[in-house]
Amino acid sequence: MNTYTDEELIAYLQEQLSSEQATEIEENLRNSPELTTRLAALADASFRDHHSVGQIWRREQLSCPSRSQLGAWLLGTIDSKRAKYIDFHLNTVGCRLCNANLDDLKSASEEQKSAHNRRQKYFQTSIGYLKKS
Repeated sequence: MNTYTDEELIAYLQEQLSSEQATEIEENLRNSPELTTRLAALADASFRDHHSVGQIWRREQLSCPSRSQLGAWLLGTIDSKRAKYIDFHLNTVGCRLCNANLDDLKSASEEQKSAHNRRQKYFQTSIGYLKKS
């Protein structure tokens, strides 16, 4: 069983870990009453009136890029410095919220392409019915 830092367990409580890390902690929680007790104590302590800069930073997701920045990154129209940061944020930090946002943008883009292709097919099949002037 792995030993976790308080910061890792708090990040787990705040759903800020990657899916793999969260799954690992959940598996260990099933087999360790000590870890469950420790997590409960951390949850109680972290959600009281105590606020640290780190907690506020994580809770308010101050390091997350905006949806429009993620869209620009996806299209490759963002400056290289910002693109490197977003790549780091998505792939190294593994921000679940931003990765979900990115998946949604990809899905919307694919849906838009599909609709465009459908319109093209409709146009192509009806071209013979148009009257020539």
